[in-house]
Amino acid sequence: MPDLLPGADSGSVVATLRKLIIEGRYPAGTRLAEIPVATALGVSRTPVRLAFRTLAQEGLLQLTGKRGFVVRAFSEADVQCAVEVRGALEGLAARRLAERGMPPEVEAALRQCIADGERLLGKGRLDEDAVSGWAALNHRFHTAIVGATGSQVIADAIARNNHLPFASADSITIDPTALDREYQKLHFAQAQHQLVFEALQRRESARVEMLMREHAYIGLRYGALFGLEPGVAA
Repeated sequence: MPDLLPGADSGSVVATLRKLIIEGRYPAGTRLAEIPVATALGVSRTPVRLAFRTLAQEGLLQLTGKRGFVVRAFSEADVQCAVEVRGALEGLAARRLAERGMPPEVEAALRQCIADGERLLGKGRLDEDAVSGWAALNHRFHTAIVGATGSQVIADAIARNNHLPFASADSITIDPTALDREYQKLHFAQAQHQLVFEALQRRESARVEMLMREHAYIGLRYGALFGLEPGVAA
């Protein structure tokens, strides 16, 4: 098991546990307990407890009993379909926003996300703060686009889809032993954010829909471009 940096927060623990589940290190049906997982990762119980709750919300873990969790069974086809659905829904949201035009407050929020991304990645490497910071700004970026459409139908559909494994935009998977290559992946995702923002500014509705659909695949298919392990363990 990979050791995280001392004092690792729940965001980095979540990303690491996602990777271990993808690799099949925690197979479907495995019961996870706070103390063994915290010991294996070299962290305290608190970030592990918070990570379990997050992964349960994402559909990777299922609550069993009062406090226990087991790894949920899922296939690569399940993940593929869930990612495609999110890309289609977020693409629709971005298209509607481009057609209507961005309100000033939405434009400012997206511009801030991009600025925060530049700052986080400006060091040329990843650390625990950068991983957690990216997860937070990525959530803000996607939420701002979906929320700006004013469509509760789209928002509800995305919320339901987010409970499927790896469907959420927050489901970032980071290999702590390959942070140099993970940095390249996030740098690519940052460039995609910039392209989406520019397309929204120019009200290029068809193009921004395509960009958001493609952006959904960043965590599923792009790892191989940077020498990271591809695929999802069934």
